Amino acid sequence: MEAALAANSITVKRSGQTVLNDVSFQVAAGDVYALLGGNGAGKSTTLLTFLGFLSPDTGTVEVLGDDVGANLKDVRLKIAYLPEAATLYPHLNAYENISYFLSLAKATADQGAIDAALDRVSLKEGARSNRLDTYSKGMRQKVAIALALLRDAPVLLLDEPTSGLDPVAIDEFNALVRSLAEEKRTVLMVTHDVYGACQIADRIGLLKDGELVGAFDRPQSGQIDTEQVHAAFAGRSGS
Repeated sequence: MEAALAANSITVKRSGQTVLNDVSFQVAAGDVYALLGGNGAGKSTTLLTFLGFLSPDTGTVEVLGDDVGANLKDVRLKIAYLPEAATLYPHLNAYENISYFLSLAKATADQGAIDAALDRVSLKEGARSNRLDTYSKGMRQKVAIALALLRDAPVLLLDEPTSGLDPVAIDEFNALVRSLAEEKRTVLMVTHDVYGACQIADRIGLLKDGELVGAFDRPQSGQIDTEQVHAAFAGRSGS
């Protein structure tokens, strides 16, 4: 089966420094792949190559069989991207923000569809008509996640998606991601949260100093072993 996402021996240099060094991985359709690493490991750079904002110096990246460098316009129609700090308009409410950003993507959704997406991310109904400058960071993140869902793209790229969420909201988000996988959406998320990655990912790639140094697969039952991944993340294992 053709991979939904593929990084094929990509090397990325920025300002003369090698940020990614010969990185390769594939994500099957309907899988959740977590790219785990600390600050400066190259996680966000990897996402930027899939978005076409950075071109690999060597190697290629593919989305649903399309080479990102050769077919960028088509690729961007197939992906929804959630940055760590989504830029939303503080003077608009949740409905207005979502409608506006969907219009930029030449997409529309009625209030019923928007409410369904906001229900799915557990944003309280009474807050939806309030301006976003009254929201917490976690509430704004929920609006951004709902917007990504409404794009109805088969591939979601998530950059530190639980940043700013409280523990209850994180558990709700993790359940949401697993439900998306069950709907056969493909998710690539980058994170430094070992526990969250182990809880929801089908596969984890461990990135250190721009190199993929470990890989962990979800067993048929249960989840990826947190202790094993944490040991590798902390440098106490040769995995």
